[in-house]
Amino acid sequence: MPRGGHGGYGGRVRDPNVSRSVAGQLSPARRAADLRRLRAERFDVLVIGGGVTGAGAALDAASRGLKVALVEARDFAAGTSSRSSKLIHGGLRYLEQLEFHLVHEALTERGLLATRLAPHLVRPVPILVPLPAGKGVRDLPGRTFRRSYYGLGVAAYDAFAGLFGGGRGMPLHRHLTREGARRIFPSLRADGLAGAIRYYDGQVDDARLVVTLARTAASLGATVVTSTRAVGLVRQAREVTGVRVRDLEAPPGSPDAEFEVRARTVVAATGVWTDDMSRMLNDVGLRRGVRVRASKGVHLVVPRSAITGETGLILRTATSVLFVIPWGGHWIIGTTDTDWRLDRSHPAASARDIAYLLEQVNTVLDRPLTTDDIEGVYAGLRPLLAGEADSTSKLSREHAVVEPMLGLLLVAGGKYTTYRVMASDVVDRAARRLGGVRPSRTADLPLLGADGYAAMWRDRADLARRHGVPVGVVEHLLERYGTLTLDLLALVDADPLLASPLAGAPEYLAAEVTYAARAEGALHLEDVLTRRTRISFETAHRGLESAEHTAELMGAVLGWDAATRAREVAHYRARVEAERESQLMPDDATADAARLGAPDVRGFAADRGADGDPVELPSSPR
Repeated sequence: MPRGGHGGYGGRVRDPNVSRSVAGQLSPARRAADLRRLRAERFDVLVIGGGVTGAGAALDAASRGLKVALVEARDFAAGTSSRSSKLIHGGLRYLEQLEFHLVHEALTERGLLATRLAPHLVRPVPILVPLPAGKGVRDLPGRTFRRSYYGLGVAAYDAFAGLFGGGRGMPLHRHLTREGARRIFPSLRADGLAGAIRYYDGQVDDARLVVTLARTAASLGATVVTSTRAVGLVRQAREVTGVRVRDLEAPPGSPDAEFEVRARTVVAATGVWTDDMSRMLNDVGLRRGVRVRASKGVHLVVPRSAITGETGLILRTATSVLFVIPWGGHWIIGTTDTDWRLDRSHPAASARDIAYLLEQVNTVLDRPLTTDDIEGVYAGLRPLLAGEADSTSKLSREHAVVEPMLGLLLVAGGKYTTYRVMASDVVDRAARRLGGVRPSRTADLPLLGADGYAAMWRDRADLARRHGVPVGVVEHLLERYGTLTLDLLALVDADPLLASPLAGAPEYLAAEVTYAARAEGALHLEDVLTRRTRISFETAHRGLESAEHTAELMGAVLGWDAATRAREVAHYRARVEAERESQLMPDDATADAARLGAPDVRGFAADRGADGDPVELPSSPR
């Protein structure tokens, strides 16, 4: 029997009358119980980091029957994993770089996610590759070459997906004339366009996928706790035997705020903070196991009305590629690819970043975009394995698993799409020292909300009638929660007021905020407005008009009094104002300084390596 025993639920037999969705609810009561487990029990695997790789590793280990815990300093996907281009893709440009193994690996994962693991969260998105026309008849050979060159690349991409994609889940590519390209994307400039090639990749709400991974791990018995920061490694001789953590939600001065978590193996899936984990070993003279460089990627969000088109775009730039991706009633435009050596928790987009993206996208649009079109901006950091390349765009997107000290594993690098491979690799390494552990089974384990999704989507009109809500509401919920939609509809049945739209964000229901606090581990206003929903970048007010309503709904679940609600709103306002100010700054240094003007809502200065006194917040916008 595997080490965790009892059917793979962390040493406990799950009540057969309890559904997966209920077993995976990250409620306030569950957090309190999981904190007690962290203090009292010894785990086979303790994962540090609640991004996509950490959540994936916790799920992989729990699915093998191991006793698993995950701690995250802030919120699920609070760093890189909520700030991507929202694509699950094979890396079309890796074909050009002849990195076939990366394309093979990524397309395999794309197929699994779109067809088996998370079809409710990963769906096809069409993307155009515009073909430049060149100048006159003399460029006819050049136009022919470019169409053949890109066509062969996209054909190879489709072929790889068919051979290795584990169920393609995406339509095949198609060549288009200039007229055909402008018919489906009228905003493309006619001059300079010879035609286009349309292909498909996967689109995902990255933060929602991470929350779903964490909940799926919890449904298998994993102990999952956010707002618990790792502050040190626990060692016996030259072996890591646990982690010292701090509960950032504990009352100030509480003697129970800091404690040790015992584990046979510690997995650090900390992304751009990997070097910090390595530095914890400096006092015993061990070398760093792996080095990571942070590459900043900035994205702009503009309303759907600003660009007329039915597909996305992929454009070549001097240093990388640029995507223009449809996102509901919006477009996401990104990304930059520049080295970042400043604050890693809150990377800032500068005016220079924004101007660069506008300049690049305007080369192909018939109506140029301006800063007045921008609804939202977000910036994230990619954790790239450090190498000799001068440019971050040339660094490897492969991943590495190293064991710098007995009992401690670091997993770093890689890309969002291949999180499951990274998770499997690091848990395989842990399994060698644990012994008697079954192989990874996550390739065949649907995430919460995936089981029965196709049938529920087919019957969505009937589902809407039974619950007395519009079909569009059910479709919106299905595309965010899959079959867990029934849980939200049950909330609406119990309290019809929860069917009302959220203030300032009518595309979201009040029930989604309540559910985020009840079942998805949301502890703060920012968790809901920036990650459980994407209101912080989908609205021109950046969530300010939704803050008070959201605080009221969350407070009803989390027991917030009026002072706590006001403090949460003030924190969020300060964050938005700091981000807006940073986006007016001319460069990274000044943008970073402006963004750091707002303290972290969890009340610690650990992102910059020090613990400071509480910072007084304004009670109203500055």
